[in-house]
Amino acid sequence: MKSNYDTDFHAWTQDQAQLLKEGDWQKIDVLNLVEEIQSLGKQQRQELRNRLAILIGHLLKWQFQSDRRSRSWLATIRVQRRDLDRLIEDSPSLKTYFDDAIAHAYENARDLAIAETDLPETTFPETCPYTIDQIRDRDFYPDPSDSQSNS
Repeated sequence: MKSNYDTDFHAWTQDQAQLLKEGDWQKIDVLNLVEEIQSLGKQQRQELRNRLAILIGHLLKWQFQSDRRSRSWLATIRVQRRDLDRLIEDSPSLKTYFDDAIAHAYENARDLAIAETDLPETTFPETCPYTIDQIRDRDFYPDPSDSQSNS
């Protein structure tokens, strides 16, 4: 059976799913299927980093530019927390990746906060000032007074 992996990816996924359901092991495109399964795991980790970067970036803005807080920032924080919880619900094993994900996401979060606040880079800590529990806590909003020691 000729694989349409390179010419029609969606059709290829549907064909492979059907072959798996039918147990037609001889026709399965094993090499490409393995590659795609590995890619899915990488995509999940990337989604975790992206959500954390946006969420942490908004927590930084909330803390360090409290006079400019908006409903939009609040909505972004809430949506990202909810989506982060759903991602973890769907893939609980991502919890083991939290420390690395936060470290990588923080670089982007800090850049986002710098760009969107026009505050000096030195305003923001070099490493993430929030724990994963704080980041995920729907009632946690950093207090501006916490930023006094970082200025």
